[in-house]
Amino acid sequence: MNTRPQGGRCPAAHLEDPTPCGGEVAVTVLDRSSAGVDGCEHHGARLLASLDGGRVYALPVAPPGAAIRVFQAADGIRPFCWLDGPRTRPSQLSHAENRARNGR
Repeated sequence: MNTRPQGGRCPAAHLEDPTPCGGEVAVTVLDRSSAGVDGCEHHGARLLASLDGGRVYALPVAPPGAAIRVFQAADGIRPFCWLDGPRTRPSQLSHAENRARNGR
């Protein structure tokens, strides 16, 4: 089942993110207020990494483990990773980088 919208990019793809989708729409990413968007695993992970308090859920058509893969990938992705520039503040680093800095 092709669930990718016309134009070839999923709704979770940020307008400034130049990367192509990584497959079909498979997950819903929700922000802290439960507003959400569906996306491919690739853009779902990039979006989740950019949210504070975000959550991810697999869609019924998703391959097994989709939400877990997105959650795990987001852990190592910096927020708004398509932006260039120095990143030194904790809010600019990935969750994994912050854990490493804090010795966890």
